[in-house]
Amino acid sequence: MAAEVLAILGHADERDVENRLVVLLDYDKFDFIKTLLKNRHAIVFCTRLGQAQNEEDKKLVEEEMRTTAEGRGILEALTFSHKTEGERKRDMEKRLRKEIRGLREKGMTATEAESAALGAQAMTVDGGTTSGPQLAPRQLLDLEGLAFAAGGHMMANKRCELPEGSQRVSRKGYEEVYVPGVRAMDVDETLTQISSLPEWAQPAFQGTKSLNRVQSRICDTALYQADNMLVCAPTGAGKTNVALLAMLHEIGLHRGEDGKLDLEGFKIVYLAPMKALVAEIVLNLSNRLESFGISVKEFTGDVQLNKQQLAETQVIVMTPEKFDVITRKGDARPFTQLVRLVVIDEIHLLHDGRGPVIESIVARLLRQIETTQEMVRLVGLSATLPNYKDVAAFLRVDPAKGLFHFDNSFRPVPLEQQYIGITEKKALKRFQLMNEITYEKVVEQAGRNQVLIFVHSRKETAKTARAIRAMAEEKDTLGRFMVEDSASQEICKEMAETVKNGDLKELLPFGFGIHHAGMVRSDRELMESLFADGHIQVLVSTATLAWGVNLPAHTVIIKGTQIYSPEAGRWVELSALDVMQMMGRAGRPQYDTSGTGIIITTYSELQYYLSLLNHQLPVESQLVKSLPDLLNAEIVLGTVQNVRDAVAWLGYTYFYIRMLRNPTLYGVTEDEEDPVLEQRRLDLVHTAATALFKCNLIKYDRKTGNLQATDLGRVASYYYVSHTSISVFNDHLKPTVSDIELLRIFSMAGEFKNLVTREEEKMELQKLADRVPIPIKETLEERTAKVNVLLQAYISQLKLDGFALLADMTYVTQSAGRLMRALYEIVLRRGWASLTLRCLNLCKMIDRRMWGSMIPLRQFKAIPDEIIKKLEKKDVLQWERFLDMSPQ
Repeated sequence: MAAEVLAILGHADERDVENRLVVLLDYDKFDFIKTLLKNRHAIVFCTRLGQAQNEEDKKLVEEEMRTTAEGRGILEALTFSHKTEGERKRDMEKRLRKEIRGLREKGMTATEAESAALGAQAMTVDGGTTSGPQLAPRQLLDLEGLAFAAGGHMMANKRCELPEGSQRVSRKGYEEVYVPGVRAMDVDETLTQISSLPEWAQPAFQGTKSLNRVQSRICDTALYQADNMLVCAPTGAGKTNVALLAMLHEIGLHRGEDGKLDLEGFKIVYLAPMKALVAEIVLNLSNRLESFGISVKEFTGDVQLNKQQLAETQVIVMTPEKFDVITRKGDARPFTQLVRLVVIDEIHLLHDGRGPVIESIVARLLRQIETTQEMVRLVGLSATLPNYKDVAAFLRVDPAKGLFHFDNSFRPVPLEQQYIGITEKKALKRFQLMNEITYEKVVEQAGRNQVLIFVHSRKETAKTARAIRAMAEEKDTLGRFMVEDSASQEICKEMAETVKNGDLKELLPFGFGIHHAGMVRSDRELMESLFADGHIQVLVSTATLAWGVNLPAHTVIIKGTQIYSPEAGRWVELSALDVMQMMGRAGRPQYDTSGTGIIITTYSELQYYLSLLNHQLPVESQLVKSLPDLLNAEIVLGTVQNVRDAVAWLGYTYFYIRMLRNPTLYGVTEDEEDPVLEQRRLDLVHTAATALFKCNLIKYDRKTGNLQATDLGRVASYYYVSHTSISVFNDHLKPTVSDIELLRIFSMAGEFKNLVTREEEKMELQKLADRVPIPIKETLEERTAKVNVLLQAYISQLKLDGFALLADMTYVTQSAGRLMRALYEIVLRRGWASLTLRCLNLCKMIDRRMWGSMIPLRQFKAIPDEIIKKLEKKDVLQWERFLDMSPQ
C-alpha cells in the first residue's frame, strides 16, 4: 500500500494524484488524502533521499530536486536545518568568492568587487553592517506547522478552577456542571453624577442621572486624560459609555473658547467586530453626539463612503478588516493623519481567526505614532480575560493609569451558569437527548420566566420549537406556556393569522416563537415585540438575534455549540465572541435579580466553555498563519523596506508579546543568546519573505535584505487576496483564456480550498449546473466545479435549498467581488485588452447579480418581472433605442 501511495504521489498532475488516492484509500480518508497532497513533494523527495543507497544516488535525487521550485524549497530547508555553523560559514565564503568572480567579469577591479560582495554579505538585523555580532537567517520555518491546529479554539490552560459553590453531577448520557452567579459586593461606592461632568459634555448622557460602577471608576482617566486604555469588564457593564467618555475628551480638545467645535481637525475610529454591531453602535452614538453637530457614519463592505463623505464625518464606525484595507493604501494618509482616537471593541478577538487583522492595525498605528510624532489614543474594550496584562502591553497601556479589570461581580445582573456535556456517542441519540434536556430546562422556567433558545440553523428553530411543544403535549404541561383564555393567548392567536411564515402560524398560538434572518422583516419585528411585551414564553432563534436587537431574557439556552463554517468546509465550534454575546442576553437589568445561562455541548468541549466563561482561557495570537500576507501589506505600504524593518515591525505585534511570555507554546526553544527573540523574528521574516518571493509578490535580495513590492504584491494587498491565490492566478492566466477557463481560474483561489462537495449536495448541484449559462468542464466532485456553480447561481439569482450549500454560496459571493477585481487588475497591468474587458464585465455581473445578456432595467426593482421578461424576449429592441422612445 505504501509503495502504491508513493508511486501515485510522484505523478505530475495534482488532480490526477487526488483522484487516484481517493480510489485507492476511499472517501472516508479524505482528511488524510488532503495532508498527503499538501506535503506530496516533501514525502516523495525525502523518501527517495532516505532510500538512496550511496552518495551518487543521493546526488542524482538532489539534482532532480533542483529542477523544480518545490524541490529547491525542500532542499533549502533540509540544508538549513542540517548544516553546522562551520559548514554554513564555509558556504558563505564559497558564495562570496563566486560573487567576486561575477562582479569582476562585469568590469570591476578586484578591490571594488571584494568590497561590494562583502557589503552585500554583511546583512544584519538592522539592515547594515555593524561591529557587533551579525545575525543572518538560520532556517526556513514551517509557518503552517507553527500555527495552532485548533485556531481560535486553542486552549492553552490545562485545567479550569471553578468558583466556590460550583457542583458537578453525572447523569445518564451527560454530565452537568453548575456555577453560581457572583453577587455584587456591598461596598459604598460613589457613583459619578452626570451633573458633575463639564456642562458642555452633559447632553451626551441625556436621560441618565449617573454613571454605573464600572464607568464611574474609569471616568477620570477616560474623560480628563489622554492615556491609552484597556477596559476588561463583563458583557452588559456599559463599555460603550466608556468609549463615549474617551470621545468626549477628544471633542473637548477641539472645542474653542466660544464653544464651537473644529470639526475638520480630528477623526475618531470605532472598530466593531460584526456588521450587525456596527449599525447598532452608529445609531447609539448618532443619538448621543447629535447635539454636538458631530456626524457618525458606518463604513463597511455594505455601506461605502466616498472621499467627501469621509472628510465630512467625524466618527467612523467600521469592522477591523475595513480599517485594515483603508490604511494599507498610501492615498488614505490624509484621512489617517487626522485620526486621533481608535476604539477597539471586543479586543479579545485577538484569540480568534480574525485576530491577526487587529495585530496588523495596532502595529501599523504604533509605528505611525513613532514616525510622525502625532499622538493617536488607543482604547481597547474587552470581556474579562486572564492575561489582560499582555493585551495591555500590546496596546502600550500604562498599567498604573490606563488598565482597568473588572470581574463578574460587576455584571449588572448576576449570571448562574449551567454546562451540560453530552457523553452519548451515537448522533441520533445525542440529538434526542439534547431535545429532552432543552425541554426540561424550559419547563423549569415555564410560567415564571421567559426563555431564549439559540440554535445554529434556520430549519432548527422550528424543529426545536415543535420538539418542545410535542413533549409538553405528551407530558401535559402545555398550559404552563400559555394560560387558557388569557390576553396573551388572544393576542397570539390573532397575530398568528397575520404572519407570513407557516411554522410561526402553527407555533404562535401555543406561546412559542421563532426568529431567523430568512423570515420577512414584519414577522421578525412581530416576534421581537411579542417577546419584549411578555406575550410569548419561549423564543427559538439563530445567533442573528444575539447580535442585532437588544432583547434580553431571564434564561438563555445555547442548544449545541457546532456551527457550519464554509471557510473551513465543515461544522466547527462556536467562536468565543458568539458564545459571550449569547450568554450576555441572559438577565434583564430592569426586571431580574439574576439570570441563567445554559450551554448544551459535547463532553469533550465542556472544559473549553467552562474556561472561556469563567475567564481562565488565555488570549493567544493567531498571527503566524497570516504572516506572509501581513508582511506583504507593510512592504506595499512602504513601512517595511528591508529585513531589519520587518523584524522591528514584528516586535510591535501581540504575537511577539505572547512569544516572549510562553516561548514553548509558539515553538521557540530556549536560547540564552536570543533573549529578545531577534534571531527567531529574523527566521520568521525570512520564511515569510521567501514564500512571497516564490509567489512573485515581492523582490527579495537575500544578500542585502532589501524587500521591494511588485505589481502582484500590490494587487494582493489592495484587494485583500492571499499570496497563494495570487500565485495561482499568475500561473494560469493567459491572454487567450475563455470565459469557461476564467471562471475555473477564479474557482482555484486559495480562499475556497476547504469547500468540498458532500454526497447529499450532488443532486442539487447537478440541477444548478444544468441551469447556469457558462458550461462547467470539471466533474461536480471537484472543488472548483462547486465554487463555479455557486458563483453562477448567485449571479443568476437561483434559489438554493440546502443549508450548508446556502452558507457556502454566501461565503463564495462575499469573496467573489474582490477576487474578480484582483484578476481584472492583473490582466490590466499585463495589457491584455480583450481579457481585461471580460474580467471587468464579470466584476459588474457579480456586483449587480445580472448577466450581460439581461436588460439593464432589471436594476429597477419596482418593474414587474413579466414586463422585464417580455422586453428581454424582443431581440429587435436594443438597449440604446430606449433613450429615443416616448412613454407610449
